[in-house]
Amino acid sequence: MHTDPLVFSVFLIFTGAAVCAAVALYAGQSLLIAYILLGCAVGPWGLALVDDPETIASVGHVGIIFLLFLLGLNLHPQKALRMLREAVLVTALSSMVFAAVGAGIALAFGFGVRDALLVGGCMMFSSTIIGLKLLPTTALHHKHLGEVIISVLLLQDMVAIALLLAVEAMGADALSAWQVLEIALAPFALAAVAWGAARHLLLPLMRRFDTIQEYLFLAALGWCLGIAQLGHVIGLSYEMGAFIAGVALAANPVSTFIAESLKPLRDFFLVMFFFSLGAGFELPRLGDVALPALALAAAMLALKPWTFRVLLRWEAEKAGLSSEAGARLGQISEFSLMVSALALAGGVMGEDAAYTVQAATLITFCVSSYWIVARYPTPIAVNAQLRRD
Repeated sequence: MHTDPLVFSVFLIFTGAAVCAAVALYAGQSLLIAYILLGCAVGPWGLALVDDPETIASVGHVGIIFLLFLLGLNLHPQKALRMLREAVLVTALSSMVFAAVGAGIALAFGFGVRDALLVGGCMMFSSTIIGLKLLPTTALHHKHLGEVIISVLLLQDMVAIALLLAVEAMGADALSAWQVLEIALAPFALAAVAWGAARHLLLPLMRRFDTIQEYLFLAALGWCLGIAQLGHVIGLSYEMGAFIAGVALAANPVSTFIAESLKPLRDFFLVMFFFSLGAGFELPRLGDVALPALALAAAMLALKPWTFRVLLRWEAEKAGLSSEAGARLGQISEFSLMVSALALAGGVMGEDAAYTVQAATLITFCVSSYWIVARYPTPIAVNAQLRRD
């Protein structure tokens, strides 16, 4: 009997994830670790039961798009501007510290100057996925902690997108002044289009049919993916387009309903995303980059929580909030994976440097998520007293 490869892969992912999640919960581990380890075990570098991680990664990418859409939905434009002004200094100073330390470690392990600078650049960011996935909805919507974390992550994401564009330019012909101007103006143009379309088309339709929840769900889904695709067409990332789509609706009360209705769909795709991280990592290369990857991971796991705690205290935030925000931002980012993969594909970054970044990122994902789940309120906490949805 013929077996559809995609159906078989989905079967392996979710059946395996259910089994691994049960084991992880009994062992007091984070579910995210279970998904990553499952990908390593059954991916092409493990048992090779799933031999096309790129397809799974593409599907999992949709989860990131939904995550950024939900992030935008939770940022009222006026509140976002206020919080971003407060977070600029924290983000700028912390990014410089992380980049300098990352580059220094890479140089100490014998990487070239360009590779070391790119490694340092990859260290600047914290994971938007872990930061938001492990943040309770009550904190995301109503608490100052959520505002602080979202503001830092948003500014980091903007820097990450700029770094991605720079790496892409390094691997191709030099950009003209007109192309640079187009890239700079594209987010503002998309925001204007999204705001106008939301106000004059989408929201009137939603008000007209607000008693039909299925329609609201489909309209929100189409809006998110439509603006994300439009953003991609004009040169932005899908994630940036989805974020702008969310912000365009954030001031309307319907944003709360949309955020709640899309959470299960987001979680479905994020399981595939974390699985694809494990499946896509070349396990045979781990021996070559183990020492620098461990050094980078250990440095970031120790440095990031401390740096954010100090900077947030300097900004007059309370000690408890500063410590928790630092812990929740204490890992390397999925954007680091994107930067290293793009740089490797464009011949800008050496293989050892790229795989060092990827290994260090996965290590920090596992350690940081376990630490957060064990100590702070999260939707997937093992301890019932810490479990907050």
